[in-house]
Amino acid sequence: MTLFSFLILLVGGVGTGVLGALLGLGGGVFLIPFLVFAFNLPMHQAIATSIVAVIATSSAAASVNIERQTVNVRLGMLLEIATVLGAILGGLTANYLSNRVLTKIFAFLLLAVSIVMIRRIRGDAKDETVHQGGVLGGSFVEPTTGKTIAYSVKRVPGLLAISVIAGNISGLLGVGGGIFKVPAMHIVGAIPLKAAAATSNFMIGVTAAASAFIYFANGHLNPLVGATTALGVLGGSFLGVGLSRRVKSRSLTWIFAIVLLIMAVQLYIR
Repeated sequence: MTLFSFLILLVGGVGTGVLGALLGLGGGVFLIPFLVFAFNLPMHQAIATSIVAVIATSSAAASVNIERQTVNVRLGMLLEIATVLGAILGGLTANYLSNRVLTKIFAFLLLAVSIVMIRRIRGDAKDETVHQGGVLGGSFVEPTTGKTIAYSVKRVPGLLAISVIAGNISGLLGVGGGIFKVPAMHIVGAIPLKAAAATSNFMIGVTAAASAFIYFANGHLNPLVGATTALGVLGGSFLGVGLSRRVKSRSLTWIFAIVLLIMAVQLYIR
């Protein structure tokens, strides 16, 4: 690896770490296209690197978000049981799929993510204070307003079913599963968006670890690329968590959605 390649990987890792921590998506949806286009890595190697990066994102973001009490730990632990099961199945399935098939799947996934992001823009204004209720309910202080937001969790069986699917996608494509869990917790479970993103970041590291050993055992992980990228992602994640207290991602989300649409088309054609 040249010095230039090292720096590009580091910068790319920082960028994906910031976006992953801000949006609760783990950063895999941004990192995998970057590795495929910029370094021409095979899809399996890009996914394996992304899984390592997702673990780094979760480690950085979860520690800070737990301290701020935006993470719903009880709900996260419950949903993670279903998610890990799906992640192991996804990691095993990936070894029987070609690079071309994985690339096509990821292209459609990026398209879905862009749509989810647009839905999240419209849902930002729906975060309202409700009465906390049930064992899985929670509360946190909204840093931009100083108000305490309390909430209850609805339709838990539906969240468990979606978590299995999210885990399978994570193990198959290395994207952390947050693209399903965050909107599911917000729309299906009626959880405020910031709490959903924080809880997702708390869970995605465990999900990624469940399938990481499968990719490593099959020789898909390049240790040098993975370590360099993870270093950048770790630093970017801390930066992203800090920015989340001050920056509203509404306008940025539109940009991300457009970029993901372009990536989806390019990946599908490729």
